[in-house]
Amino acid sequence: MLPRLFCLVGPADDLSVLPELARLGVRGFQVRAKHEVVPLADRDILSLARSVVAAVRPHGATVVVDDRVDVALAAGADGVHLGALDLPVADARALAPGLLVGATCRDADDVRRAADDGADYAGLGPVFDTVSKPGLPPALGLEAVTAATGSLPLLAIGGIDAARARQARAAGAHGVAVIGALWRQPDPLHAARELLDAVA
Repeated sequence: MLPRLFCLVGPADDLSVLPELARLGVRGFQVRAKHEVVPLADRDILSLARSVVAAVRPHGATVVVDDRVDVALAAGADGVHLGALDLPVADARALAPGLLVGATCRDADDVRRAADDGADYAGLGPVFDTVSKPGLPPALGLEAVTAATGSLPLLAIGGIDAARARQARAAGAHGVAVIGALWRQPDPLHAARELLDAVA
């Protein structure tokens, strides 16, 4: 089953916390190596993905890799999450029929197209304003979540905290994906507990 909470993990994050997050019940981890001052080499992205898989797989968690089908396969990850400029969903599905495939979507039409192309879920957003990823379009709002439900399970992305996670679930989202709600908190484990309660 698709996890209701995905924690995005980048090279600057404290990987030593990951096993405890997984033990707490965080069942989704997304490896993300974007927006680095110096872009990571492919071998470093692969190393990061393998480290995340090794940290959380023993606790039953799912790992997807941003953008890169090749890295997901090489790292033994469970899936790949594709943005608008990445390999098309249909081609990723053809290359890796066993992978979980997610697609970043902005509206209900995007979600329907992703479903037709073979995606397993859609990351919809930004639902709220966020500072974690520069250059995004304006926040969509919770109404967009409700409007886009039906074709695929939706993960609300963008500006999510525990209160907003609860709102997103009420609006029809299957779950949420977060960065700052965990990594920019004084106690990521406490923040994870609150998020897990919110999406339960």
